[in-house]
Amino acid sequence: MINRIETLAKKKLIGKHLTMSYLENKTFELWCGFMPRRKEITNNVNANLYSLEVYPVGHFDNFEAADEFEKWAAVEVDDFNAIPAEMEALTIPSGLYAVFIHKGAAAEAHKTYHSIFVEWLPNSPYTVDDRPHFAVMERHYKKDDPQSEEEIWIPIKNKN
Repeated sequence: MINRIETLAKKKLIGKHLTMSYLENKTFELWCGFMPRRKEITNNVNANLYSLEVYPVGHFDNFEAADEFEKWAAVEVDDFNAIPAEMEALTIPSGLYAVFIHKGAAAEAHKTYHSIFVEWLPNSPYTVDDRPHFAVMERHYKKDDPQSEEEIWIPIKNKN
């Protein structure tokens, strides 16, 4: 499994979010509400899109597919001086992340996440940290294309 460990600097994002669970996934609805309006965000750092999850503290201690979390569709910005109506600001705090590449259609991403959480993480010196998880969709991202690529960022801390 290709990965790297990286210390992320604090990031500022503007976007929209919905509360959902893995059983009641509203990701499609979220992105349908965000994409037509993303050009209203005028101080983007770049053209990357962020799909981000904010889980309650301890979410992964006793994981249940019905547990709710916040899912965000966002872009990175320089500052929070101009937030469009019906959008919100979110700051990703700095910290250690394990970064993985998912190559393939978005519908197949669950396989990459399974490998991360069932194979890589238990055999690593790390555990999940209570900070946002996110995927960065750059120019290589094409949703249903088997050649599509996205980076998956998992917040980690040392087990000891």
